[in-house]
Formats: sequence, structure tokens, C-alpha cells
Amino acid sequence: MHALAAVRREIGSRDRAGHSKYLREFSGAFRKYDAPLTPEQLNDRIASADIILLGDYHALPACKLIEQLAGRWPVVLGVEAVLSRDQQILESWWRREISEPELRERLRFDREWGYQWEPFYGLLIAAREHAEGIYGVDCMPRYDLRRIRSRDRHAAVKIHEMREQHPQATLLVLFGESHMAPEHLPPLVKQALPNERTITVLQNVDALYWQAVGEEAQAVSLGPDAVCVFNSNPLEKYESYRLCLEKWRGDDQPDFSPAVYNLIFSLARCLGFRLDSPHNGTEPKYLADSLPEVVYVSESDAQGHLHEKEKAAFEHLGCVYVPRTNTFVIREFKMAHAAGEAARFLHHACKGMPHSYAPSKLEGALAHFGSRLLCPGNLEGQGDHPEGESVYRAYLEGRVTRAAVRRMFLALS
Repeated sequence: MHALAAVRREIGSRDRAGHSKYLREFSGAFRKYDAPLTPEQLNDRIASADIILLGDYHALPACKLIEQLAGRWPVVLGVEAVLSRDQQILESWWRREISEPELRERLRFDREWGYQWEPFYGLLIAAREHAEGIYGVDCMPRYDLRRIRSRDRHAAVKIHEMREQHPQATLLVLFGESHMAPEHLPPLVKQALPNERTITVLQNVDALYWQAVGEEAQAVSLGPDAVCVFNSNPLEKYESYRLCLEKWRGDDQPDFSPAVYNLIFSLARCLGFRLDSPHNGTEPKYLADSLPEVVYVSESDAQGHLHEKEKAAFEHLGCVYVPRTNTFVIREFKMAHAAGEAARFLHHACKGMPHSYAPSKLEGALAHFGSRLLCPGNLEGQGDHPEGESVYRAYLEGRVTRAAVRRMFLALS
């Protein structure tokens, strides 16, 4: 996929850790799955486990597995984001002796961890409401890949200690996805607790996603002790990491321009459009020169940029393309929504960027189509749009050709 390849290259140029043997072991471990899993089968696999190792892609919010489990039996949460040395700080917060800001400061969360605080704190709140305890299971040094296996060994010891403290509870441990390779953390946990039923739950593994999306599977089996669930797609996953890299580089305000332009170019290339056509007709004119200005605004700042209908779309989607000013207004990158708005832009560019603009039924269908094409596993991007879904299904089945879809984008109404 063009968009995924582009963002991978950018991340690779900034983050050399991806070339390490440890990370290659993870990326090479999960290339095929045994079978798709229904939601019921997935729940049964998870429910049968004593220890759940959840592969956490840190730049994305954690799943709500803890709330699902806690309604049925005791749960204890272990997190990589907190160092074991800071356990007493976590327990002070658990007892409501310190506030959220003090917890964040004393954990040195932004310095020691650096990912988004809000989703992590939401996870802590859910654990305090539903679980028996929370434990930090990581240790220093975090950023030395030559010592990363020592962190696996340390985590296995801490998980063993969690079991000693909570003999009847299900242990849910969130640790970085790269630690979940068959030769990394899972075998160490099995060695430390041989009588426990341990399952590894991965999320959104690239190679598996593109295989599973054809079967519209939301989860797949990776043998008796591992599954992979799909709650995002690889492009969204890597874009979130790219934004984290920008933040660490010192950019306080997120720059969504590369992500938006990547979506536009990827959609255009998928459909066979040129980026440098000198005239409109069968191609959009100089598409590369017609790109919208990408404007980051908070919800409160959107008033000066948008009309009433645009505000409603912005509020719902987190972004909106505004044809009258050729701007892409965005407050957060939700992949499926951004892809749909990128399709709206492409349709507008194909029509020659007319000064007068009125939304059409065709535009809505194309936005849905673009969202589904770039995010095939996501059904909610542009909401329920039967016409757009019909075009997408026909395109997948070969009943509508790429040339026919191009003509739809070039249509004036």
C-alpha cells in the first residue's frame, strides 16, 4: 500500500531502532494465521487464560480488555509504562493520597515514557474502579536495545510476584508488542509459571492485517497460545508513531500535513490518477499543486474556520475538508475519517476546483468509498452510506473497474 510504505520510510529514517535483531525477531515471527476467530471464539480463548500478555503499541490507546474481564472475575493489571521502582507512587495514587498531576509528575511520565498521558491515565482509572491492583513491571535501561532482553527477564519475575500477591486473579499485562515474539517475554513467563494458562494477545500486526481484511476478520488465531485482534489499521498505527516522533523532536503542535497528503496521493495512485497532468479532463490538473492547506485547530478554535454544517462534520469526524478555501481542518488524526475527507478533496480537484460548491450525493458516496479503500477493515469511517458501500463492494469483486471509479471522481455532480 502506497501510504503505508511512505510512512514506514519516514519513520525508518528517523528511528534506527527498527534495524535491531530483537525487533526483526518480532516482525518475522507472525506472518500467517491459522484461522479467523469470531468474537465469541476470541472471548472464549481469552476467558480460558490465567495470564494475558497484551502486546501494546504505545502510540495507540490501549484496548478496554480490563473492563470486559473485570465483570466476571478478579483482574490485576501490570503495565510497562511504570517502572517497578515507582510502585509506591502508584499505590499512593491507588489509595487516593495523591492527585493525577502529582502522579504524572512523580512518575516522570513524560520524561521516562513520553507517550500520550490521557489514554494511559484512563486505563489506570479503569483499573482502580474494576481491578484488584496495578503493578509497574518495567525496569531501566529502557532505551538500550543491547539490554532489552534483561527487561523481559525482569518483567517475568514481576509477573511471578503478581501471581504470589493475587493467587486467584487473572493477570493482564500490557507490554510493548515487540516483547511478544515467541522467543521474548512469553516463554519466560511460561517458565516462571509453568502451570498457568498464558495467552499472548497481539494487536494490528501488519502482515496479518492485510491477510485478514479480505475475510473481514476482527481477530485471528496464531496457534494455541496466541491471537491477534484488529482494532486499527497499520497506516493509522504508524502515523500515530510518526506524530510521537515529532513530539519527541520538540514539535509542540502536531503536524498532520504529511499524513493528509500521504492519504491523498495514495488514493490517487490506487485509482491510477497522475499527479502532474497539465489539464483537467481524464485527470485532475496538477494535483500535486492543488493540495489543500492542512490547518490544525482545537475544537474551540474551529469557529473562525468553519460554517455551521462544516462545524457539525468537524465535531463528529475530527477533521473536515473545506472546498471554498481548499483547506483541510483537523484536530485529531482518525484514519478512516481523514481518508474520507481526502476523497472529498480528490473529487473536488477532479472537478477543476470550482469556485462555487454544493455538496452532492455522489460526493458522499465517494467519501465512503475512499475511506473503505484506504481503511478496508473499518466500517464506520463516513457512517452508513449504502451507495458508497455498494461501489466499494463492486470494486472489490471486479464488477466496477478502476477506470469507472475514476470517472465517478471526475463527474461534475
